[in-house]
Amino acid sequence: MNNKLKNSLLASTIMAALGMSGCDNNNDAVAINESAIESKKASESAGNSAENSAEQHLTKLYLQAKQSLFKQRALSATMFGLSEQDVGLIVADKMEVFASADEARLRAELLSISNEIANIQLVDADITAKNNQQVMAGLTRYFAGDPNFTVGFIDTWMGLSPFIVNQINGPLIDIPRIMQNDQSITSEQEALAYIARLGQFDKLTASIIEKQTFDAAQNWLPPKVTLLGAIKYLNGFISVPAEQHSFVKVFSDKIEKVDSLSAEQKQGLIKQVITKVSEVVYPAFKSVTKASEQLLTQSRDESGIWAQPKGSIYYQDAIKQLGDSELTPSQIHQIGLDEVIRISSAMDKTLQAQGYKIGSVGERMVALNEEPRFLYEDSKAGRAELLSDINGYISEITTKMAPVFKTTPSYQVEVKAFPVEVQDGAPGGQYTSPAVDGSKPGIYWINLRDMKANPKFGLKTLTYHEANPGHHWQIALNLDQAELPFLRRIAPYNAYAEGWALYSEQVAFELGMYENDPFGDLGRLQAELFRAVRLVVDTGLHDKRWTREQAISYMAEKTGTAESDVIAEIERYMAWPGQALGYKLGMLKILSLREQAKRRLGDKFDLAEFHDVVLLNGAVPMAVLSRNINHWLDSKS
Repeated sequence: MNNKLKNSLLASTIMAALGMSGCDNNNDAVAINESAIESKKASESAGNSAENSAEQHLTKLYLQAKQSLFKQRALSATMFGLSEQDVGLIVADKMEVFASADEARLRAELLSISNEIANIQLVDADITAKNNQQVMAGLTRYFAGDPNFTVGFIDTWMGLSPFIVNQINGPLIDIPRIMQNDQSITSEQEALAYIARLGQFDKLTASIIEKQTFDAAQNWLPPKVTLLGAIKYLNGFISVPAEQHSFVKVFSDKIEKVDSLSAEQKQGLIKQVITKVSEVVYPAFKSVTKASEQLLTQSRDESGIWAQPKGSIYYQDAIKQLGDSELTPSQIHQIGLDEVIRISSAMDKTLQAQGYKIGSVGERMVALNEEPRFLYEDSKAGRAELLSDINGYISEITTKMAPVFKTTPSYQVEVKAFPVEVQDGAPGGQYTSPAVDGSKPGIYWINLRDMKANPKFGLKTLTYHEANPGHHWQIALNLDQAELPFLRRIAPYNAYAEGWALYSEQVAFELGMYENDPFGDLGRLQAELFRAVRLVVDTGLHDKRWTREQAISYMAEKTGTAESDVIAEIERYMAWPGQALGYKLGMLKILSLREQAKRRLGDKFDLAEFHDVVLLNGAVPMAVLSRNINHWLDSKS
């Protein structure tokens, strides 16, 4: 946070605490008994001592929460670049386990910490301390999952994720990606840590199978489609000879750059990796494939979480945690329907102005997506051109953003295509965080499985969402706030993060990024329509009992998006109930707070200052964001 803003917030807090009482210079009026003064001082000292003690206790709990989480999520610790001091033990060679007893222990620890944080009394603390307490109580509850459920697993991004084996996330997708992209190999010791992790995949998969079996025994059964997608991924992951596997390729590339090792030492280490992949990793993946194939006979034909035991209760908690909303599914469904009508109308006007007048909005967008002028070539050269264009868009908007963003993150962003083995289940774009120490940049992942799914008119908007001023800008700035408790620096509040990224698309429009580019603006509107449709199909699947096919048909008809993307999206919502709600609900809240600020400040409203208030307090629940904005507005008064 810039010093001016910090001082303003601090000053307004002090003024609020002290009040604005007047003073009289008459000596007789201010004559006060000295013993009363001493008594007041002693009372204030005791109060300050108690307040300091409460804050010190909270600081210890924040560290305890961080270490409780990352001791059992060692690969996530690697992803964030955490040290032994951060976690309380060396994690570089540790593997995660997900057996039901381990999951129960983690959840109980975090729920206990959450309750303890929430129950500490802070009376005269400043807004930062109060925010820390409220947000940390919420985050630890988020990572503990709904205490009514013992199913699923704790994901350091998604919180409680319902199915430990699915086509889009989970340890067997996330852990390999972290090892390949985030695990440092700059010395022999680090190389041996990598090999040690490979040697523990049998332990990892045994725990996953146990958890899968434990959940199934409670009649918690994944939809057949998500399990089939997972099996396709599991088979694909081990479809090449071990020496050609990405685990080996990545290791070989990294070890080649370690100058302290001889060529003979490097070859010896590479052989160890090949052996571990062949003798441990491959059999481990086959064991999960076999268990999942056996579970197929029990898996559900129904697509929504409603079909699970107490599924409606699970979904309402997902709405609260991932949508940051107390609204009912039916209310959210209606917001989605209303937004679909509004955005479709705006798209219709633009399409008509460009001469596209026949058919529904969705049909005209499908036709647009077939025009060669909007498509990248389905070739190595076409993919290279696409990646080059993305980097150009990032550079261009970062320059344009300067007037409305005061604070710049210290971390860089890099663009990469999704690995082929995960692209079928992956979304069109995704962002992963930088390492805390800056050793790894933020990564904007783009899905190149189907080049038709990346039309040129939609690429700008996806880039603004995933990179700048969207996910990278927000997450990197959040990491920069070193004074916050660590879990706040990586806080995955879905409605805030996805709401900000969708809001960023609107900011790009306001900055003129689509000027003289009507088709690019159509891409922006299509992306916003996509997020409005998500409100309809997510609640449709999980509350109104829509089928997978019904949801696919609705999304394809309304948005005109490539079929491959629509199918992947709907199956994603089946695996992640509630996650798709955060985008639109979060964006609408940020826009409403901006309008509130404009009304109160009039000509004195500064968009760059507003953005600092939103971003530099970190990712927070919407109630805390509202409080921060109101606190800032009061200070401006």
